[in-house]
Amino acid sequence: MASFQKYETKDGIRWMYKYYGEIDPRNGKKKQSTKRGFKTKKEAQLDAAKTEQELANGTFISEDKTLTFQQLYEQWYSTVSSTYKPSTKKAVQHKFNKRILPHFGNLKVKDISKAYCQDVLNKLAKEIKSVDNMRMYANQVFEYGVRMEIISKNPLKGTIIPKLEEDFLADKKDEERNYWEKNEIKKFLALVKQECSLRDYTMFHLMIYTGGRKGEILALRWSDIDMKNKTINFSKTLFQENGEFIALTSKTAASRRSISLDASTVDVLKKLRREAASEPLVSFELPGNHLVFSRQDGTPLRLAYPNDRLDAIIKQHAFHPINIHGLRHTHASLLFEAGASIKEVQERLGHSDIKMTMNIYTHVTKAVKEKTAERFEKFMEL
Repeated sequence: MASFQKYETKDGIRWMYKYYGEIDPRNGKKKQSTKRGFKTKKEAQLDAAKTEQELANGTFISEDKTLTFQQLYEQWYSTVSSTYKPSTKKAVQHKFNKRILPHFGNLKVKDISKAYCQDVLNKLAKEIKSVDNMRMYANQVFEYGVRMEIISKNPLKGTIIPKLEEDFLADKKDEERNYWEKNEIKKFLALVKQECSLRDYTMFHLMIYTGGRKGEILALRWSDIDMKNKTINFSKTLFQENGEFIALTSKTAASRRSISLDASTVDVLKKLRREAASEPLVSFELPGNHLVFSRQDGTPLRLAYPNDRLDAIIKQHAFHPINIHGLRHTHASLLFEAGASIKEVQERLGHSDIKMTMNIYTHVTKAVKEKTAERFEKFMEL
């Protein structure tokens, strides 16, 4: 049975109650606890009745009032990180350290309210486009606390991802276009072929003509390419940490795929293979486990190398600015322009979720949109 008592604060009279909750494992006796801050005795009595009912039902959770979000995060991470690949661990830690912990880390979990969580989401939405991803990770920490009966509720539950005004605009600025159109691709490849090494030209050619991810391209070995049957097998991705390189298995089954190559891409690869075979440190019978793209000593290229080369070329020759992932979007856009179906593009790019492919489809080139209008016009003329 709870006992009630009033006390004075700078804000006036408040009520508290004492109750006997969980059993202390050290002596086998129930621990006495106190809940404070009620404005009236009636409020305290109602809360006490709820607490006693939860104790009777075995659903009561006695929260650690000193637990911070940082501590809860560390418990969660130590539990789930064993299921992560090194690349995923690095990405998750970066997201928490840069975006989530600055807002939540030092706060006591019991003090984190739904209103505060919504305020954080509103601020993040103005800073980054991936606010839904940040919310997903923070939510996992809170849900872990609830499942482990460390906290009684998840304050993120019911919060909303805000939409900014520009999300509702029909037209996006051209500067936001993260892909190249066919004429831009031809100009870029012609320039790279003239000014860059055969290795770099082949690397960019392969990204544009296969839609392969940067890590997939840099992890390729000659055994992954079948020149005779004109196929390439993407099953690994290159990961770099502390100066060391690791070839990791692709994250999803959809990412592990074999796709067809066009004749021009096969010819470019054959030229690179002949050049690699002529290097003094490499035998003519090139082993299949040699990297397709490597430094002179056979070690992998830096993961940032394609980004650096692309940025330099764009800046020097005033190309429309895109990032390295934009070459993958470019491949998808050209496939759509050539008449490929959404399902075909999904399989070629290795998307596990067709929503990823649909997001690219909404940003297809002007030529595709014009062809759609032309098809409608011809249909109406029939």
